[in-house]
Amino acid sequence: MKKILIIDDDTDMVEAMKIALESVGYNVNSAPNGTLGLQELLNVKPDLVILDVMMETDTEGFNVAWAIRSDDENSKYTAFKNIPILMITAVGQEKKMKFDPKKDQDFLPVNDFVEKPVRPADLIAKVAKYLG
Repeated sequence: MKKILIIDDDTDMVEAMKIALESVGYNVNSAPNGTLGLQELLNVKPDLVILDVMMETDTEGFNVAWAIRSDDENSKYTAFKNIPILMITAVGQEKKMKFDPKKDQDFLPVNDFVEKPVRPADLIAKVAKYLG
């Protein structure tokens, strides 16, 4: 069973994503902020991370993505450097910013972006794209 870690402070959104993903057989864990999310990353050892951008700060999700993708060989997250990261965000609506994972890879090292609110079928399709 593939494991997914959701790092998002919106409990309703987390619950909706969890229900959708568990309904198709994924094992889902969650954390309400980046600090706890990085701790859960080490504990859960997920196959994929779903990451919000704006949590306790407007850039907390960016910081988590950079920590996971760090080139520092001494980073405690080195084993997860290549794990797929889906960024789930309302930053496009709230801050009028658009991201493209192909163009913005150096700035924001994630595999894909999904705008909130996300339909369950779209989320499942994105996850399946990266987990097979």
